[in-house]
Amino acid sequence: MSKQDMNASIDFSKMNGLVPAIIQDNNTSKVLMLGFMNEDALAKTEELGKVTFFSRTKNRLWTKGEESGNFLNVVSIASDCDNDTLLIKVNPVGPVCHTGSDTCWNESNSEDVMFLKYLQDFIDKRKEEMPEGSYTTSLFQKGTRKITQKVGEEAVETIIGAMANDDENFLYEGADLLYHLIVLLTHKGYRIEDLARELMKRHK
Repeated sequence: MSKQDMNASIDFSKMNGLVPAIIQDNNTSKVLMLGFMNEDALAKTEELGKVTFFSRTKNRLWTKGEESGNFLNVVSIASDCDNDTLLIKVNPVGPVCHTGSDTCWNESNSEDVMFLKYLQDFIDKRKEEMPEGSYTTSLFQKGTRKITQKVGEEAVETIIGAMANDDENFLYEGADLLYHLIVLLTHKGYRIEDLARELMKRHK
């Protein structure tokens, strides 16, 4: 849907020219805040790529982060089935709430599993830049045989830790296994998300 089509499809009449806009983190799916937009705010949001509300207290357009620098960078905008509520997925820059909290409900906007995406992005960058002295760089330089060898070694170490009921070593070696598997995926032109999609296809 084009920007013009999106604006034209939204029913701004129900709330005297305003619609609620639910702001959701694109990576964690955490709801960050709720604001209101009029037609001009939506148009400016689409133009800037940064969430802009109509502030009912200031009685003007207000781009979130215009003072703090904690912008909400837009990933996607969708309307609900009644075309009177917006769902805007964003990549936030810094905390969202004026209190300093990650969300306006004083919730933490982090999930440990999301570190895997960060790690994948980090390893992608290592492959692109190949900095000297990096262990990851050395793996890429040595190629498939060395990387697969390391995956095998770490798998064996993980099994040994599990069989010995050594939980600390099991988790340590399991983390090494996962790291080297992501390196192998990256070397072969894939990402950890490709494994997630494969698992999703199998899930019933």
